[in-house]
Amino acid sequence: MTRVVALALVGLGVAACTPARALPPKVSLRLRGGTPDARVTIDDIVVGPFAIVAARGVAVPRGTHRITVEREGFFPWDKLVEATSAPVVVDVDLERVPD
Repeated sequence: MTRVVALALVGLGVAACTPARALPPKVSLRLRGGTPDARVTIDDIVVGPFAIVAARGVAVPRGTHRITVEREGFFPWDKLVEATSAPVVVDVDLERVPD
């Protein structure tokens, strides 16, 4: 019985010493311009209103991301952005649809 407990404790020690898998590094992405009530989508995932993304930013993994900003009465704004170092600030210029 003592041998089983000792082996179990050794196994736990090895598990405790094994490093956890590192999560991919994140980069802060912020937007400027636009309109506060526009909808922001990153990589086909709606992240929320423009005002919140502009104020708080969004953490994204390093790499290339497609950012789309949409609001009724404006042409959709769409851009590929390379997030390599924090923070990434992107200027958004929404163009109104002509009457």
